[in-house]
Amino acid sequence: MEPDLFTAAAEDRAEKDPASSPLAVRMRPRTLDEVVGQQHLLKPGSPLRRLVGDGAGGPAGSSSVILWGPPGTGKTTLAYVVSQATQKRFVELSAITAGVKEVRAVIEGARRAAGGYGKETVLFLDEIHRFSKAQQDSLLPAVENRWVTLIAATTENPYFSVISPLLSRSLLLTLEPLSDGDLSGLLHRALAEERGLGGAVSLPEDAEAHLLRIAGGDARRALTALEAAAGAALAKGEDEITLGTVEETVDRAAVKYDRDGDQHYDVASALIKSIRGSDVDAALHYLARMIEAGEDPRFIARRLMISASEDIGLADPNALPLAVAAAQAVAMIGFPEAALTLSHATIALALAPKSNTATTAIGAALADVRAGLAGTVPAHLRDGHYKGAAKLGHAVGYVYPHDVPGAIAAQQYAPDAVHGKRYYEPTRYGAEARYADVVEKVRERLRGAGGA
Repeated sequence: MEPDLFTAAAEDRAEKDPASSPLAVRMRPRTLDEVVGQQHLLKPGSPLRRLVGDGAGGPAGSSSVILWGPPGTGKTTLAYVVSQATQKRFVELSAITAGVKEVRAVIEGARRAAGGYGKETVLFLDEIHRFSKAQQDSLLPAVENRWVTLIAATTENPYFSVISPLLSRSLLLTLEPLSDGDLSGLLHRALAEERGLGGAVSLPEDAEAHLLRIAGGDARRALTALEAAAGAALAKGEDEITLGTVEETVDRAAVKYDRDGDQHYDVASALIKSIRGSDVDAALHYLARMIEAGEDPRFIARRLMISASEDIGLADPNALPLAVAAAQAVAMIGFPEAALTLSHATIALALAPKSNTATTAIGAALADVRAGLAGTVPAHLRDGHYKGAAKLGHAVGYVYPHDVPGAIAAQQYAPDAVHGKRYYEPTRYGAEARYADVVEKVRERLRGAGGA
């Protein structure tokens, strides 16, 4: 049996008995105009419009496409819409369960369909990044000879996860996370349309807000949660999906958190102060609240990077590189996996030794500069690399530190106005204890330059 027969059977069953299909399937867009979000891909004359023969330029032939974006943003939907709009067979495979054998079977079926009754095939391959190089190579003949229109989906950067020959033969389209506005519109359509819930239940604002938080930008998750909550409400004889019903159905408490209001700043502040106070459990609590509320993981990562310098600093010089690495990882992977990275960084920062000397040192230096204590740069430190500099006395008398024992030259570095000022006062916590010993010895050597 050809793999696409399963899809055909499911679609036939859905048409005969729509209620038997999941809400997410019933609400699947039938045209590009029904697609939620991704407006940058749906403009008139866009490559996607041309692919289905809609808009200026006419059809773009049988171009293969790679769809790159987070889960639930419509990759499968777009593949289905393309197949429907172009009247092509639609075959779906997942790289998690399929191998070269299954791919070859689909390609052979596509060749028979094209030769036997002139029907072209759209092959939707989900999670192509899970295919090895050899498995991806098996797709090349079909793509090059246009035996199939390949639409491949990936949540990982295709420049790292898809082989170059396949990438160069495909149109790369980047999908963006769905906004709350996009998902809200989808929920209201599902509530009202006959193929959805047909007006059987209503959804108040607080319940809708919780559904949006649960969804996290994932349309499939939003519709699945709505369907479950609606079923629970109807089972109780209610025509309204209350917040309590949503909570009971999805087994998650509604987080009291306004991302645009005071709670946003209060919870973020509490996270940082808990890290500063070394209370790892409180820090994880506030981190969980931010994650559950749908906070942007990049915002959380930025706060952790600031904390690494503001509250830990030289007491643990590895804290900042760890926080930066976490921010880079979060930007690459996104939720839900980013929660693990943020937890890793939060625990490490909360349990690290603490020092705010980097904060107080630059604060004191800035205060003096703003108060007018700047002064001119000492002549021997000025640039001496241009003709005539020596006549001005620039760089004259400068002692190159590497030419003296210990590489510390007893000469004045600061301007007269702040000469002798001590901005950095190290603690003896963690790794900073070493700096405390070093800085006193260095200052003692430098005192030979004018009694600092």
